[in-house]
Amino acid sequence: MRIFAKPLRLILSWFVLAAVCARAAETNSYPVPIPGAAEILRRLQPGHPRLLMCAADFDRLKEQVQTEEPLRGWHTHLKKQAETILTAPPSKYEIPDGLRLLATSRRVLERVQILALLYRLDGDKRYAARAWQELDAAAHFKDWNNRHFLDTAEMTHAFAIGYDWLYDYWTPAQREELRTAMVEKGIKPALKIEEEHRWWAVLHHNWNQVCNGGIGMGALAIADEEPQLAGDFLHAALQSIQLPMVEYGPDGAWAEGPGYWDYATSYNVVFLAALRTALWTDFGLTKIKGFSEAGTFPIFASGPTGLSFDYADAHAGIIRAPELFWLAREFNRPEYARYQLRVANGSPYDLIWYDARFASPEAAKPPLDKYFRHTEVATLRSAWDDTNALFIGFKGGDNKANHSHLDLGSFVLDALGERWAVDPGSDDYNMPGYFDFVHERRWVYYRLRAEGHNTLVINPGNKPDQNSQAAAPITRFESKPEKAFAIADLTAAYAGSVQKAERGIAMIDRKTVVVQDEINAAEPADLWWLLHTTAKVEIARDGSSAKLTLHGKHLIATIAEPKTARFEALPAAPLPGTPNPPGQTSNGGMRVLAIHLKDVKALRLVVNLTPLGKGESASVPRPEVKALAKW
Repeated sequence: MRIFAKPLRLILSWFVLAAVCARAAETNSYPVPIPGAAEILRRLQPGHPRLLMCAADFDRLKEQVQTEEPLRGWHTHLKKQAETILTAPPSKYEIPDGLRLLATSRRVLERVQILALLYRLDGDKRYAARAWQELDAAAHFKDWNNRHFLDTAEMTHAFAIGYDWLYDYWTPAQREELRTAMVEKGIKPALKIEEEHRWWAVLHHNWNQVCNGGIGMGALAIADEEPQLAGDFLHAALQSIQLPMVEYGPDGAWAEGPGYWDYATSYNVVFLAALRTALWTDFGLTKIKGFSEAGTFPIFASGPTGLSFDYADAHAGIIRAPELFWLAREFNRPEYARYQLRVANGSPYDLIWYDARFASPEAAKPPLDKYFRHTEVATLRSAWDDTNALFIGFKGGDNKANHSHLDLGSFVLDALGERWAVDPGSDDYNMPGYFDFVHERRWVYYRLRAEGHNTLVINPGNKPDQNSQAAAPITRFESKPEKAFAIADLTAAYAGSVQKAERGIAMIDRKTVVVQDEINAAEPADLWWLLHTTAKVEIARDGSSAKLTLHGKHLIATIAEPKTARFEALPAAPLPGTPNPPGQTSNGGMRVLAIHLKDVKALRLVVNLTPLGKGESASVPRPEVKALAKW
């Protein structure tokens, strides 16, 4: 939101915004109608800066960073980073993997954001001068690597911020250089893709938001100098970006996993926020059903350890998402800001979007459990704000989703401040066929197959060990104090091997986890139950139980049914007879707690997982076994 110096203008602006939001709220259906290019640019705010912040916003922030925490601490942190940047050489054109300039684009963006923001706040010309060195070097790159368009989009984002926030510092010649680079290396190639309705312009995942968002920033920055080009791109982008935005519905989750939720949403929000400050409207895109719930996902997908539920090509790191501050203010959702305030590391966008009114630690806590429809993910926990709490992230989902693994039915488990059931995560994107979904070369890699996850493998072999076209809906979900659970129908995942396959995961009395599989096989089947862990695994003499030990803490696994089943400990490596191509990331330090059953026809397999606190007996009570239909 722009903040103007004159109170009357501020009041009038609020009325304008309220009218826009009221009209948008009347029609939140997809697709949202978008006006023509000329009508879009008719709304363009004159002068600079106009991207994310106006001059009055910077003046306000300049005062706040002197006295308000956490802004003051973040400001100090950025100044320390800037001192390192000042003595570093400008970025060079580097494609170390032969495909991506992305690391360079991100470095340029981070440096320009920090330097430009500090110049606006502190007035130190060293920051602006060093930003010019960075931008001048990148402006003279032979290209911004259009074949991997994320690189182009992120570089355009960097140039847009530099051009707009430092506009008054640049000479006419410098502005011309930056503008020409954005036009020739970024916006023109992007508009061609939009006009041909291909590639990222028609995708429903993060590429669409990053490319439209990054290039859209450039178009908004130079729209008064290049109205035809900018208007045409913005008209196309405002239509195109709706394709992935509907994927948040109805509950805010993201099929590509929490890490890609952050990447996609950060660019989605940057674009919407810039539209608001540059055009004073987002044309109703924020009203697309489900987008207001987007901030819910990282909150529930983060376990008490801070690690996220890292399904698909994700990593389990902490989700730090400055866009949550913007979403909190936009949708009056203080819980979004409360989460981000706890994990923020003081990025430039943390500073500009933070608002103390929406970041109170007294914000209401969410419910303990959540089912995300459409993405088909559920999380269960015993408490909030307790690092020792019990947590389960459970995945149904769709194997066709971008960045997906064959991980239907997989889960992660946190307890006692540790992650006991881990997802090994993604592998090297540059391995041959890593993104070959069409010819299924992707499914030769261990970490991408079902055997690399905490799920079932039925009749393992050279073929994909789950149907790569399968989806697994969560068919039942309940959240009660004494028992919370989710049940997923995995039948399609094992088509050809089973007539029916279901997995239920329950949290009993918020103390014990039950993993229950019910299988009816077409023919006698070879079945593996797998759980990956970094804990030390000790199997009981009779094989009916196992003790996992991690940093002096313990979790007990017991087999409730069938009585003939036995645990064994395996390396985190391909099962016998399955693919094992070279070049894969080592899984050293990881073990697999496994159950192997042969000639399975009709099976109910029940495993109880119970963390043991200090002084608690290793002899834990076993929950009553009930058929999934009676849960």
